[in-house]
Amino acid sequence: MAPGDACDTVLTPESSRSACCGVDGGEGPNLRCASCGAPVGTRIDDCDRWQEVRLAREAVRRTPVDGPADRALDWEALVQETNRTPPIAPGGFWDSHWEAAAGEALAHLVAASGGEAVAVPDGLIAEMFRRPLGKLLPAPPAKTLALAGPGLPVRDPVPDLLLVPRHPQTGNVWQPPGGTATVPLSADVWIHLAFHNDRLLIPVTGRLPELVLRDEPLPLRPRQLFEPDRGVFLYTLARLPAVREPWLRRIYDRVGGSGPYPGRF
Repeated sequence: MAPGDACDTVLTPESSRSACCGVDGGEGPNLRCASCGAPVGTRIDDCDRWQEVRLAREAVRRTPVDGPADRALDWEALVQETNRTPPIAPGGFWDSHWEAAAGEALAHLVAASGGEAVAVPDGLIAEMFRRPLGKLLPAPPAKTLALAGPGLPVRDPVPDLLLVPRHPQTGNVWQPPGGTATVPLSADVWIHLAFHNDRLLIPVTGRLPELVLRDEPLPLRPRQLFEPDRGVFLYTLARLPAVREPWLRRIYDRVGGSGPYPGRF
C-alpha cells in the first residue's frame, strides 16, 4: 500500500539498520500501531526502491463490505478489469509483489510435482521458476508445466501441471476441464504472463517510414536474477498437507536453513 495510507502508525527507524541510506525493515517490522505499539508492517524507502508499506500477515484481517464489492466478478470480467502488475519496478528491480506471488506458487508447484523434475516453458515463466526448480527437484524433467485459464486455448497434449489464476475476491482457483493438476498464481501476475507481450523488438537499419513513431522507451530489463520470496515459499509450504511427506519435508528443511541472505534461495 502507499505509505500515506498507513494511518495511525509510527515509524521505528532503529529497526532498519540493514538499509543503505533509508529504511527497509531488514531487522523486522519498522511500523507499529500508534495506540498499542504492536508491530504492524514495514515501511520501505531506500535506494532505488519504490516507496511502499507492506503490512504483516498477523496484522491484517478481512471484514465484510456492503455494496458492489460483495459481487465477485466472473473469470472473463476479471481478465478484462484487473490491473496488471508489471514485473519490474522503477529502478530496474523485480517487483516485490511478483516475488511474493512466485514464492506462493512455487510452494504449490513443488508439492504438485510429486518430487519429479518439471519442464518450464521459455519466457518470463522460466525466469520465475526454472532456476529454483532446478535447485529443489531432480533432473531430467519428467513433468510439463504451462499456463491455462480463462481466455487461453486448450493445449493438446495437455501438460501435467497447469499454472492458473486465483480469484482475488473469492480465493477460488480456476479449474480446467479434465481434472489436470493446477498450481494457483495471483490473478494480476497470471494475467500479465498470459496476455502481455514481452518480446524485444528486433533493430533494423535505415530510416523509419513517414508518420511511424519509434518504439521508445525500450522495455525495462531487470538488474538481477529473479528470486521468489523464500519467506512466502516456506510459509505456504508449511501449510500444505503434502509437507508431511518425507521428500517434501527435506526440501522445506533445506530451504529454511540455506542461503546467505534471508528471503532468498
